[in-house]
Amino acid sequence: MRLGVAAAVVDGRLLQGDIEVEGVSVAAVGVGGSGSGVALPGFVDIHTHGYDGVDFGSASTDEMEIASRALTATGVTGFQPTLLTLDESEFRNALAVHASANYEGAAFLGTHLEGPFLSPDYPGAHDPALLRTPDLDFCQRLVDAGRVGQMTIAPELPGAFELIGFLVQSGSAVAVGHSNAETAAAHRAFDSGARILTHVFNAMRPFSHRDPGVGGVALTRPDVFISAVVDNVHLSKEATLLAMGVGADRFLVVTDAMSGTGRGDGTFQLGNREVTVRGREARLADGTIASSVLTMDAALRNLVDLGWELPQASAALASTPARAIGRPDVGAINVGSRADIVVVDDELRVLSTYVSGVEMYRR
Repeated sequence: MRLGVAAAVVDGRLLQGDIEVEGVSVAAVGVGGSGSGVALPGFVDIHTHGYDGVDFGSASTDEMEIASRALTATGVTGFQPTLLTLDESEFRNALAVHASANYEGAAFLGTHLEGPFLSPDYPGAHDPALLRTPDLDFCQRLVDAGRVGQMTIAPELPGAFELIGFLVQSGSAVAVGHSNAETAAAHRAFDSGARILTHVFNAMRPFSHRDPGVGGVALTRPDVFISAVVDNVHLSKEATLLAMGVGADRFLVVTDAMSGTGRGDGTFQLGNREVTVRGREARLADGTIASSVLTMDAALRNLVDLGWELPQASAALASTPARAIGRPDVGAINVGSRADIVVVDDELRVLSTYVSGVEMYRR
């Protein structure tokens, strides 16, 4: 099967020609013939709380399956449903649901636990009453309940470094965020195996020239991936450009989206929190930013508007987040790779999306 595209992003460059797919894999690239649109590696969203009315903290297996299919309309072919801090029974139930659903659309890449081991100084939208200090037994019960692909923690909390070691040994990616850590603790966390910064500049100790905090430390370390919500709400364009300065091999896009994404203005659920959406903003009643309504295709357009070429922007939405969570099997187009592909038009809007060679969306 040929996709009928004019070009594709292959190994970080724009290659003219069509793509041929056989079964679940890419069989050939740069194939001659006329076509339209550009094929990009399918987007990999490693931090998203919900979509189109579905909250991943309370969803049923049927709802997870519906969301999985709906996400392909935004170019997503793989995702980590992300949980705001919940109580233990809710955590375990959501983990079990995520692990047991039948994902016919965007592939399930593991659950991202954004809490509960976060700083009470920077809870963001998390309920402070549910935050905890690191507890290996508690964490083991969560790992046993499902498939933890990633956990975000605040490294200044007592027991955090032991927890990082445990998670790395269990095969989970570790991120640092919602943190008041000073420089030394931030370095120690990354030295211990944490490799991602959760939503740069948001819910963390502010950068200063003598106390850079986790954000400043992460930006200077070549072994750390920098995740960002590029909705022009979480970050100014200038702050986004600053983070993009680390390059497309370390800078990655997440939506941090919630159930109201794709639904317009209204009131929606985010874990145990009620969030009001107006335009591009999602906020708690006290005005705190609470997740987003960003989609990955909109993020692609935002990066290009800020000056990145399509191959760079594509990497930040696909290969880089995939590498950050240790999934080199997704997020790239080359001969033999899984045929997870999104085709965009000249305005970078999604025309079609393929998951393992099967067309899941067509505009």
